[in-house]
Amino acid sequence: MDDAVVMRKLISETLGRDPELEVVGTAANGKIALQKITQVNPDILTLDVEMPELDGLATLRELRKIYPRLPVIMFSTVTQRGAEATLDALSLGANDYVTKPANVGSVGEAIQRLETDLIAKIKVHCRPRPLTPSAAEPFKTACLHPPPSGPLRHGPARIDIVCIGTSTGGPNALADVFAHLPAHFPVPMVIVQHMPPMFTAMLADRLTAISPLPCHEGADGQPLEPGHAYMAPGGRHMEVQPLGARRIVRLQDGPPENSCRPAVDVLFRSVAAAYGPAVLGVVMTGMGQDGMRGCGAIREQQGRVIAQDEPSSVVWGMPGAVAQAGYAERLVPLHHIAPEITRLVRDSRRLP
Repeated sequence: MDDAVVMRKLISETLGRDPELEVVGTAANGKIALQKITQVNPDILTLDVEMPELDGLATLRELRKIYPRLPVIMFSTVTQRGAEATLDALSLGANDYVTKPANVGSVGEAIQRLETDLIAKIKVHCRPRPLTPSAAEPFKTACLHPPPSGPLRHGPARIDIVCIGTSTGGPNALADVFAHLPAHFPVPMVIVQHMPPMFTAMLADRLTAISPLPCHEGADGQPLEPGHAYMAPGGRHMEVQPLGARRIVRLQDGPPENSCRPAVDVLFRSVAAAYGPAVLGVVMTGMGQDGMRGCGAIREQQGRVIAQDEPSSVVWGMPGAVAQAGYAERLVPLHHIAPEITRLVRDSRRLP
């Protein structure tokens, strides 16, 4: 749904060309959409943030009262207002979002953007979800193969940095982790969340508001400090580099990796090179396999890796790729990730 007739027509025609998809209805505003859902019974809903009469957020609130499990993908603009509304929508229960194709130069390019971004997400969110694990089995060990350099040596190294990679479902997953981290966290944390510019700065501010661990959007040359988190800015790769006895943030505009910039692999490789075995890598919910090769680099240096389990992931692409490559020593449900990070870091540093 979109209040702009042209955009609504473009979306409908683009989706209609895919043989696996059928557009069963459109609506010009949220009020009409809520009335139509019972008539067309959709498997998934696309919902514009900005609509007349009943906007996207108000529509989503009403929708979740009646259809708590219907997948919803939000459409938003790459603006400060659009970023704020998108993060609000995700916290209200939207499953995902795409940004509207703007300034792309032609209708053909706009269609290509929709095919690349929207269709892939529709198909992912329409797949059946795995059952939730029982409370009696809080998490399981991954079925591991030895990392390329052989098994971990006896007595893992002290952890001096935590690096996290995530994508689809990541903003809410990060909020869960940050809300449960302790005060005076003893090491820095670096993060890649696949998001456009402006979105990452706003997400960092929101994480700071709910956590004792301040989160900053990374700035070039910024030194890493214990008890602080640094998020890669949307549209730029973030790396960690040594500078004397310290490590600093470096931003660069190299080509996308895994169709992503920032890319988890870029960050994780640099952290492995800068810290050697003193790394804990964490890969959470997300499409694709970004982070898998970076986790391989961490394991090559004898660092440690955990991944989110499938039942608690919105999409088990990224963590699944890490697990299937044999790089994750444990698969951990979302609500256990913050305690597991804290335990591993403190145990490695012999803290009470």
